[in-house]
Amino acid sequence: MRKTQLALVIALAGGLAACGESSSLQVSDGTGPSPKLPEPNKTLIPTVNIAPAVGWPAGGKPTAAAGTQVAAFAEGLDHPRWLYVLPNGDVLVAETNAPPKPDDSSGIRGWVMKKVMGKAGAGVPSPNRITLLRDADHDGVAETRTVFLQNLNSPFGMTLVGNDLYVADTDRLLRFHYESGATEIKTQPIKVTDLPGGTLNHHWTKNVIASKDGSKLYVTVGSNSNVGENGLDKEEGRAAIWEVDRATGNHRIFASGIRNPNGLAWEPTTGALWTAVNERDEIGSDLVPDYITSVKDGGFYGWPFSYYGQHVDVRVKPQNLDLVAKAIAPDYAVGPHTASLGLTFAEGNSLPAQFKEGAFIGQHGSWNRKPHSGYKVIFVPFAAGKPNGAPVDVLTGFLDKDENALGRPVGVVIDQQGGLLVADDVGNKVWRVSAAK
Repeated sequence: MRKTQLALVIALAGGLAACGESSSLQVSDGTGPSPKLPEPNKTLIPTVNIAPAVGWPAGGKPTAAAGTQVAAFAEGLDHPRWLYVLPNGDVLVAETNAPPKPDDSSGIRGWVMKKVMGKAGAGVPSPNRITLLRDADHDGVAETRTVFLQNLNSPFGMTLVGNDLYVADTDRLLRFHYESGATEIKTQPIKVTDLPGGTLNHHWTKNVIASKDGSKLYVTVGSNSNVGENGLDKEEGRAAIWEVDRATGNHRIFASGIRNPNGLAWEPTTGALWTAVNERDEIGSDLVPDYITSVKDGGFYGWPFSYYGQHVDVRVKPQNLDLVAKAIAPDYAVGPHTASLGLTFAEGNSLPAQFKEGAFIGQHGSWNRKPHSGYKVIFVPFAAGKPNGAPVDVLTGFLDKDENALGRPVGVVIDQQGGLLVADDVGNKVWRVSAAK
């Protein structure tokens, strides 16, 4: 048994307690347009610092920013992760989790990671459905709930173009016919294109949004490993954002070297595509910051060969210094290991003035950092289409005094009344943030 594998077994035998090194910087040091990037700190025993998922106590809820309030928009859901608002105001929520991926959980490392994710609340079977929530009286609580689509395969992203509803399953991009006001869809989907999936499917979530003219779809495809340790042949078409022709299903790589992109949104001032990205693990609590960035057509963002531009990751063999030389540094760091997933711009919200221009980000929370990072929703202010200033906490309090996870925020979206909806896949709720009365 290799030393690293033995170390992981020892760590697990110790109850998956916090182990490995600790941070020497603050999360704020790894935030902003020029984050601090200390030297890598790869230890024999990786840092494993899990916030055990316990859920909210009766009456419990996150803490909202000054001038705002938060309440449950919907409760009793089953692992809600992603949200989409239809033109009539109905809210779609993907109740979903990882599909079976036996080759990803094989070996000592895979076995340990499966235990880690289970303790963090990510070990439940996928409900494989999309639920429709309707707040017809606009009181901030969904009084109608129906199963909108079921028997899917770890669905995640959703987008509507005309009467075509697109759903990104973990291995296929699907199209369904939708009529405004429908509370369920029973017709069979049409496959637009296959997406990388299979029995080795490390980052399984696939998001999708449409271009402004509706002719193209953009799909996120995460890497099949942390830093290519499964072999670069397993990364074909991955760590990328695809551009899919809506009419034909033909696709091309729009941008690459993006380890695990999740949130996608169009910045309203410039019209640029932005994404929220999870960066790599196991080189220290302070590396590497997750980030949000504008995405350039044909751009390469470093993974796996380098991080945050052209900082070479020496773990990757063989290296590709020609590609490293082309690596684009992201626009804005949002803290190391924060697991920043959700992304939506502020356009159309009715929150206080400080939240009028910028991006809301759902941070699912760390497992590879001591102390914890993430477990909150933040707002990054923008000016002239670019980040402008330090992030502001929107929702906090997802960890209790014992560092248990009461909830974990994921998808974020602005609803038709201007409130901010937040999917909480450990609390099994959708929260709604509004201006305080």
